[in-house]
Amino acid sequence: MASRKIPASMRQIIVKKLGTNFREVTEIVEARIPSPGPKQILVKNKFLGINASDINYAAGRYDPTKKPPFTPGFEGLGEVVSVGSDAKSKLGQTVVYSKFGAFQEYIAVDESTVMPVPSCDPAFLTFMVSGLTASIALEKLGRLSPGNVVLVTAAAGGTGQFAVQLAKSAGCHVIGTCSNEDKVAFLKSIGCDRAVNYNKESLNDVLSKEYRKGVDVVYESVGNEMLDAALKNIALFGRIIVIGSISNYATESESEQSLNSMGDKSKMNIPVTLLQKSASMNGFFFSHYRADIKNHLLSLTKQYKSGSLKVFTDKGVGVPTGPFVGLEKVVDAIEYMYSRKNVGKIVVELTERSSL
Repeated sequence: MASRKIPASMRQIIVKKLGTNFREVTEIVEARIPSPGPKQILVKNKFLGINASDINYAAGRYDPTKKPPFTPGFEGLGEVVSVGSDAKSKLGQTVVYSKFGAFQEYIAVDESTVMPVPSCDPAFLTFMVSGLTASIALEKLGRLSPGNVVLVTAAAGGTGQFAVQLAKSAGCHVIGTCSNEDKVAFLKSIGCDRAVNYNKESLNDVLSKEYRKGVDVVYESVGNEMLDAALKNIALFGRIIVIGSISNYATESESEQSLNSMGDKSKMNIPVTLLQKSASMNGFFFSHYRADIKNHLLSLTKQYKSGSLKVFTDKGVGVPTGPFVGLEKVVDAIEYMYSRKNVGKIVVELTERSSL
């Protein structure tokens, strides 16, 4: 097994009890650095990706059989510092990966699941969950055609930024929702045709007055009123893709232990509404589409390198609790996401100073 000089211990975030208040249910502990198995590599994390569902995982909703303590987090970008006996990765290679338990300074990952990238640019990390979710969901479930009207909720966020640009590049008319005027300007800069600041305008009013034929495809991650507006204004044969319901994540009872507990508070009669429009609503859960990752990741990388796809990361610069540097800043980054102030994908940088 080839390896670089590796310290004896590292820091990792653990969930000490189940719950949605990430600050209260987690702590940073010292742990032994794992040795990679024969077909694994050991990655020293440089950047960690923050996702809305980090609190779902900490609440035990993704795997009710998982009991504390365990490490949360879904994705990272870092340097290969050790390789298993049957692994072919090179020491020093930069890779991105998606794996439960990413919120630690070192992680052992199956070599077959990582993607080598040309540099430690955090933009590549944004592809791994956020970019892939948009790319795969819009292809598999959105079935975009030129001229389609596409609605993207939380459009200025980590995955929304991709959905806007991918839909626009497919020749669609794109509507995006956001929470302030700065984000309106941002959405217009990445090609959004109609940006709706929901704190100033009613999404339902905008759709019913300006899009009388309805919306063909909805990329939805918020739930509640946003989902209701999408349902009320779905076009004939329209497609609604539900990738999440962030407005419900932090407010559900912390004693509830499964994805089934995250019931949306929609006031619509969903079956009747879909029936009346011959429309469809599909859920998208990233882990079910592993077979599509490689091709879509290559496509996103190619578009980014060519300049046709813009990628924005938010490192918390200028934020009272930022910048997000060091493992201890993960909780601040998650709370910042739920304040709905971020533009682009939130990432946390790990430096030598945060390592033991």
